[in-house]
Amino acid sequence: MKSTAASIMTTQFPTLLAETPLSEAINIFRESFKEHRRRLFGIMVIDKNQHLVGILSMYDILLYLRPKHIQVWGSMEDLEINGLIDAAGSRIKSILVGDIMTPDVITIGPGVDVFMVLDIMIKKHVRRLPVVEDQRIIGIIYISDLFNYLLQRIGD
Repeated sequence: MKSTAASIMTTQFPTLLAETPLSEAINIFRESFKEHRRRLFGIMVIDKNQHLVGILSMYDILLYLRPKHIQVWGSMEDLEINGLIDAAGSRIKSILVGDIMTPDVITIGPGVDVFMVLDIMIKKHVRRLPVVEDQRIIGIIYISDLFNYLLQRIGD
């Protein structure tokens, strides 16, 4: 039996429109663990036709929240952290998901072999891989799901 992306993909996942306020997306990240007992690391962004247009990840949000004037190797000693947090909170209110999402998303079809999925995830350094059919997202494969699937199969 051939193992494909369709056999390991998750079909229950949150989606957002690019026009969604970032504050609403942050609430989805916040509430995800309470509802699904699973941490959410990225949300698929779709258009009105259910076509995938991007991914909003925790990294995208953190990159946006990071103060632009801080040098990567600089000192934080002279900065007022609470002021930076308040300023970031204020900026979030006017930002839409589409403003900070990652638009170039690597996708696969449901018939892709599991080891090809593994190869893509490793070579492209991705932790989640949307499964698309007829330009619509039908599932997502998380690297943890792939890992657990392969470990289970090895043990059989």
